Amino acid sequence: MTTNTPAKYSFDVIVLGSGAAGLSASVTAAGHGARVVLIEKEPVVGGTTAWSGGWIWSPRNGPAKRAGIDEDIDAPRAYLKGVLGNYFDAKRVDAFLEAAPEMVSFFESGTALQFDGGFPIPDTYGHIEGSGTGGRSVIARPYDARDLGDDIKLLREPVRETTFLGMTIQAGADLRAFMTMTRSIKSFAYVTKRTLRHFRDLALYRRGMDLRNGIALVGRLLKSARMAGVDIRVGQTVDNLLITEGRVSGVALSDGTQITAPQVILACGGYPHDEKRRAETFPRDKEHRTLAVDSANGAGLALAEAVGGHVRTDLARPAAFCPVSTVRWPDGRVAQFPHIIDRGKPGLIGVLANGQRFCNEGLGYHDYVEALLRATPDGTPARSWLICDHRFLRRFGIGVVRPQPLPYGHWIKRGYLKTGRTPEELARACGIDPTGLSQTINDWNDGADRGEDPAFGRGTTPYMRLQGDPEQQPNPNVAPIRKAPFFAVEVVPGSFGTFAGLATNEHAQVLRADGSTIDGLYAAGTDAASVFGGFYPAGGINLGPAMTFGFIAGRHAATNGTPQ
Repeated sequence: MTTNTPAKYSFDVIVLGSGAAGLSASVTAAGHGARVVLIEKEPVVGGTTAWSGGWIWSPRNGPAKRAGIDEDIDAPRAYLKGVLGNYFDAKRVDAFLEAAPEMVSFFESGTALQFDGGFPIPDTYGHIEGSGTGGRSVIARPYDARDLGDDIKLLREPVRETTFLGMTIQAGADLRAFMTMTRSIKSFAYVTKRTLRHFRDLALYRRGMDLRNGIALVGRLLKSARMAGVDIRVGQTVDNLLITEGRVSGVALSDGTQITAPQVILACGGYPHDEKRRAETFPRDKEHRTLAVDSANGAGLALAEAVGGHVRTDLARPAAFCPVSTVRWPDGRVAQFPHIIDRGKPGLIGVLANGQRFCNEGLGYHDYVEALLRATPDGTPARSWLICDHRFLRRFGIGVVRPQPLPYGHWIKRGYLKTGRTPEELARACGIDPTGLSQTINDWNDGADRGEDPAFGRGTTPYMRLQGDPEQQPNPNVAPIRKAPFFAVEVVPGSFGTFAGLATNEHAQVLRADGSTIDGLYAAGTDAASVFGGFYPAGGINLGPAMTFGFIAGRHAATNGTPQ
């Protein structure tokens, strides 16, 4: 008679999840001498990171210093203190600010992850003391996925909504070339070359191989993990954490396999798809639409809670908000488009059902949703419309609708893009008050003719001006809305991922409700409560802490807290 004995494996560090935090932790721990296994329940790696813009907020980073931007730690600390107010956690903020440049240097010095600097990118709130005007963010350099070899099959595909036929386009010079290809011979040549290469890759590899944004970050981290000897196991689900003599000592998989290690790092993607937790923490949860991958369902939080971990929900907001529009494709697929870029361009405004503006559209995407939630009365759906004219649509596009020379009529037929020959006709097509919208556009145009936005001050900070169009003067964020026909896209509250999460300390160790540490257990990324307290002080504040606290967790776990 034979019995099936569960398989057992032993490592120094176990990492659960393969987004930025999990991959960062894995590569860091392996780079510090640990034997590391990374476990991912999906058949591909990358998590929501693979769908992101890829920017990483990391003040005082190496690329910035090499470009001559060398600031003292007190400046970003003062800025965060001004933004976070009573939610400022000095120990965790200082740990982040001290480790962020170390994280960048670690990856640059010995891995496949190399960075470009975001030298012109300012922080969101330019009026707050210590705000940066550039250099505080980095992004993974474009990556040729052919370098991954057979591991390309492990890489998550980018989403259709934010790509051009699967081709990722990076904010900055790359995006600017696509936006100006009909007005610049140089841009046209650049776009033609990139597009032809992409079509070649589709024919040869059935996917894009010139990776940009978050997918480039994941590709480079995946290569780095292989180089460091990380054992990557996909398609495996963890049922529970193992406990030995009061400390976490490994994991039990759903197939009975046990993997032991004195250190376990949770980086499972937070709880965007955990219906129960969302209902308990999200404002207007039933109306909310997430941009996160389906596998981000709170599994990491549940594993930690089962061994005494405490979930913090006492943040200013539970998630990183972003206005989204719902896209329905001909094949029946329904997805969400994140409105990150279009809101700050000149010649677009956001209005409520009464036809009135309610915020400065050029501020951060998190701020737009915050304002929408505040402006919407109880019992009324939290929805708004982005309004523009024909000139704007053809120059910039709106939502998933691309600028010229691509056609837009099919989006009208599908109901995504509303249109009207007059503002009143557009209003009736959307269910907006016609008189209110007409008056709002008239008021906007009065100020726009002078390059001003008297109501909300569009274009008055470096962050807003960067989102605009430098060819539009005197204000890159303000232009009239006059050229018929007129267009609108409905947008509602959405989010990239959760801010609420497990309580952790400055070493990324998971805490109990009484503040004591759970030996052997760490959390990073959106499994951990945001170091920024539920605020969105700059672009890249999801991936910045994910990469940095993944680095902190990996280093601490591999060295048992011994300084390196």
